[in-house]
Amino acid sequence: MKNLDKYLSLLGEQVDGLLLTSRFSRHYGAEFDIAEGVAVVSRKGCRYFTDSRYIESAQKGIQGFDVIMTDRAHPYAQQLNEAIADFGIIALGYEENYLTVAEFSEFEKKLNAKLVPMHKAISSFRAVKEPWELDIMRRAQAIADKAFSKVLTRIKVGMTEKELQAELIYCLYKNGGEGLSFDPIVVSGPNTSLPHGVATDRVIREGDFVTMDFGLMLKGYCSDMTRTVAIGYATDEMKKVYNTVLQAQLAGIAATRAGVKGKDIDAAARKVIVDAGYGDYFGHGYGHSLGMEVHEAPNCNPSGETVMEVGMVASAEPGIYLPGKFGVRIEDVVIFTADGCENITKSPKDLIII
Repeated sequence: MKNLDKYLSLLGEQVDGLLLTSRFSRHYGAEFDIAEGVAVVSRKGCRYFTDSRYIESAQKGIQGFDVIMTDRAHPYAQQLNEAIADFGIIALGYEENYLTVAEFSEFEKKLNAKLVPMHKAISSFRAVKEPWELDIMRRAQAIADKAFSKVLTRIKVGMTEKELQAELIYCLYKNGGEGLSFDPIVVSGPNTSLPHGVATDRVIREGDFVTMDFGLMLKGYCSDMTRTVAIGYATDEMKKVYNTVLQAQLAGIAATRAGVKGKDIDAAARKVIVDAGYGDYFGHGYGHSLGMEVHEAPNCNPSGETVMEVGMVASAEPGIYLPGKFGVRIEDVVIFTADGCENITKSPKDLIII
């Protein structure tokens, strides 16, 4: 089924049209990425509006929509109202999670249709990936794995976290990345106890852990991975914590399969950390879904009630963070299958000492 057909299946008694304003939903419906624009979906027709900067790309790449250019004389609201009239739209479902209050107020004031919040329904289709989407994500992760192997050769005692972050970003682009999934997290020494720490001018020293959490964009889809490495040597305590996190991740991956709730996968990994005496130092969830966005639903955390399905994608990233000392996180990305999962992250996970 084409993605546009999935959106059309939402039309019925509640709404007779959809207003797609987020880049993610426009990309998903049109199966082509344009930075700016708005789209309308209805059973009587579908229109995609963008301005002169993107109109040529949109006309060449978008299928299933009439592509129309906006300008000062023909602004979005006017063009949208023409579509509303032509398609007989009374109620228009919109993505409330992606609109500012100002944007919503403008649409509510100017559009000749009732606006109905439908973010959850519109975004729900993205949870289960089509085979072609999974193929892009495998390719994206392969690039990230290659970038990681390259950046390992660039880590040196005496460089700063910011310098290492710059090297990592270079490796991601150099090896085929088209953008960043998010600003990479590169922290060292005591800063590794900060799960979402920001790279600083701290100099990397022997005996440090260095944690790198990063991802890239490929054809509009994200990769995501984390590795923690030691510089020069690792103490017995560092090795113990690292191996505990690794065993927790392996337990979570072993519990990962379609038909299991996200919270049960989290529990399998969390039990290893709790049993080792570090339960108070694992504060975040075991994993999150990803795709066009690096954080999507459903999640594998203690409140994850969703039963996971074949074709869903999630991270596997337990961690232990000892304030003022160090932290460890190891993250892979897995695809849910009927009898288990496919781990698309191929970088080594045994403790690397540089």
